[in-house]
Amino acid sequence: MKVFLTFPSRSRFHRPGRGRMRAGLGAALLLGLGISLATGAELRIDLLGSPPGQIPKGFRSTLAGQGRPGDWQVVLTDAPGALEPFTPQARAPQRPAVAQLSREVGSERFPLLVYDEQVFTDFTVRTRIKMVEGEDEQMAGVAFRLADEKNFYVVRASAKGNTLRFYRVQDGQRSQPVGVDLDVSAGAWHELEVECVGNRIRVRFDGKQSIPDLTDNTFREGKFALWTMSDSISQFADIRLNYIPRTTLAEDLVADGIQRYDRLISLAICSTTSTRKDLHVVASSEADRVGEPAGEMAGKVLAENVPYVAKRSGNVVAMLPLHDRNGDPIAAVRVEMKSFPGQTDKNAFVRAAPIVKRMQARVLSLEELTR
Repeated sequence: MKVFLTFPSRSRFHRPGRGRMRAGLGAALLLGLGISLATGAELRIDLLGSPPGQIPKGFRSTLAGQGRPGDWQVVLTDAPGALEPFTPQARAPQRPAVAQLSREVGSERFPLLVYDEQVFTDFTVRTRIKMVEGEDEQMAGVAFRLADEKNFYVVRASAKGNTLRFYRVQDGQRSQPVGVDLDVSAGAWHELEVECVGNRIRVRFDGKQSIPDLTDNTFREGKFALWTMSDSISQFADIRLNYIPRTTLAEDLVADGIQRYDRLISLAICSTTSTRKDLHVVASSEADRVGEPAGEMAGKVLAENVPYVAKRSGNVVAMLPLHDRNGDPIAAVRVEMKSFPGQTDKNAFVRAAPIVKRMQARVLSLEELTR
C-alpha cells in the first residue's frame, strides 16, 4: 500500500520578501477566513501495492462493543477509480478495495479498521462504500475523531434499513442517532463524505448533503476508521482525506510571535517531548532547525530558571524560560533580534520579555505545549 501526502507548495512559515522561513497564519485563522480545507494536505490511500488477503499497511483491526474483531482484507473487486465519474451503478475493472468479511452476528458488534498513522483535527474524508450482503445487517460507514474504541463519532449507511445516521460514542455509550431515510442500494457503490471543521460536522451521501449541519463539542481530534456492524459484508474504496495538518501549541506560539513582532530575526522553543527526552528545538521559524539539539545555553536557562543573552553576527540572542501553571520551567524560548549600538544584555532582555510573556499566557503544561 502507498500513502500519498500532498502539501501546498509554499510553507506556512514563509514571509514573502524575506530570505528565511517564517511562521504564517495558524489553521484556525485560515478556517476563520473561509479558506477551504483544500488548501491543506491530502492523504490518499492507494491499495495497488497491498497484497490481497491482508490488512493494508498503516491500519489496525479492532472492535467497538462486543464479540470478535472483523476480518478485514484487501480484495479485488469492481471498485470505481478515483478519477472516474461516480454513479451508484458504476462498473469498473477489478481493482483493490478493503473489505470486512466476517459473518459473526452481534447487535453490539462494530468492527473497526483504524488508520493508525495520524491524528486529524479539521478534515474532509471521502470513501466509496458498498454493502455486499449480510443476514442480520448490511451497513458501512466511517468512525472519526476516534480517541479509542469507546470514544468516537460515526456516520453510517444501511442498505437493509435504507437509512443514513450519525451518532456519538462516549465512554462506550451511543447517543441518540440523527439522520434521514433514503435509498441505499445493496450491491452498488455509494460515496460517503464527512467534513469536520471545529465543532461542525457536515455529511454528504452520493454527492448531496443528506443531513443538516451538526454541531458537537465532545471530540476535537482523533483518528479515522472504517466501520461496519454485526455480519455486514462491506467494501471500501477510493479513501481520501483533505485536512489541515495539526500543529502543536509550541508551533502556534512561534507562528503568532513571528507574525506579530516584525523586528525578530528568528524565534524558537526548546524543550523535551514524551518521545524524546533530550532538550531539542520543538518549534522554530527556521523550519530546518526543528529537531536540532538545543545547545548549552538552553540547558542553563532551564536548569537555573534565569534568562541568558548572547551576541551572534551583529544580532543579539535572548533566551528566556517558559513556565507551566505551577511556575516550573519547562522550555527555553530563543529570541533573535537585530542588535544596535549600545545594546546591553539588560535591554535585550527587556525587548524579548513581552514576546515570552504573551506565550506564557497560553501555556499550562509541557504535555500541552508539545502535543
